[in-house]
Amino acid sequence: MKRIGIICPSEIAFRRFMPALQKCDGLTYVGIAYSSVEEWFGEKLAQTDALVVAEMKEREYGKAKKIQSTYGGEIFEGYETLIKSDVIDAIYIPLPPALHYKWAKLALEHGKHVFVEKPSTTCYNDTKELVEIAKQRHLAIHENYMFVFHEQLKVLDDIISSGKIGDIRLYRISFGFPRRAAGDFRYVKALGGGALLDVGGYTIKYARYLLGESARLLCANTQYIDDYEVEICGSATMVNNKGVSAQLAFGMDNDYKCSIEIWGSKGSITSERIFTAPEGFEPDYTLKQNQEYSTYKLPADDSFLKSIQFFVDCMNDTSVRNAEYEVLLTQEKLIDDFIRLSK
Repeated sequence: MKRIGIICPSEIAFRRFMPALQKCDGLTYVGIAYSSVEEWFGEKLAQTDALVVAEMKEREYGKAKKIQSTYGGEIFEGYETLIKSDVIDAIYIPLPPALHYKWAKLALEHGKHVFVEKPSTTCYNDTKELVEIAKQRHLAIHENYMFVFHEQLKVLDDIISSGKIGDIRLYRISFGFPRRAAGDFRYVKALGGGALLDVGGYTIKYARYLLGESARLLCANTQYIDDYEVEICGSATMVNNKGVSAQLAFGMDNDYKCSIEIWGSKGSITSERIFTAPEGFEPDYTLKQNQEYSTYKLPADDSFLKSIQFFVDCMNDTSVRNAEYEVLLTQEKLIDDFIRLSK
């Protein structure tokens, strides 16, 4: 039984990770760390008002206490304290993207397996370095794009394979949401914000899944708006060696959309909750053939639980772990390709 601790008492840790972890075999929860003042303020600590420091510490401790009161476990002051603890085998990192590399690297260097929220890091070279450390130390590193584990993807795959909609001509994948509150890390460049890393990665990940190993980016574009330092939305086209293409669109100042359209020679399929179906929710898909529309239910699932269970497999099985290294590198390489093409 592996023992896991959480770096940062974030909302996703409380709302999604912990409920799923309670049902996972092979992994037990030990505790949560909130940031020390030194970790939070860094070099600015000496110049920071004592009241601000005290408020930050009280707020973060309060979040950790909320998780403890619901799920138990120990509270650690300082991420580094948790990472260096000998009662921990694995670390869950739900921090903003720009902080993933630093803490994942420290965890791996101290012999801890790493389960990290997407994206793994903010650039290919950082992810490559983490993978190399993990390989050397026989440690797992798993990026939590949990949607790929949802049973609805397999059902849609089976419909495609059945030939019901004929040969695939095009995939359209869209993911976007309305603007969040001011100060949200997604809009802060220094924290790894931007639509590409937050939602664009999902569309690229699914396109690679659908198009196969030969999938590559042909073109990419980003859009900025006044008063924001990060890209707010973007689009791209990917293609495989068979000439099948996927059109991608994403954004974080958009009408909500979370959809897949699969356009075939004999029909088409659309589904509207391809990335975000929560536990117990049954998504719909619509099948269109000869101007006739039929709507069907897709299965409910718990993709977060399945992602955690896959992490356990990575820790325990060398072949699974090695395959996940390549998945990580492929995803981050496509993200880097997008950045290069969009300039």
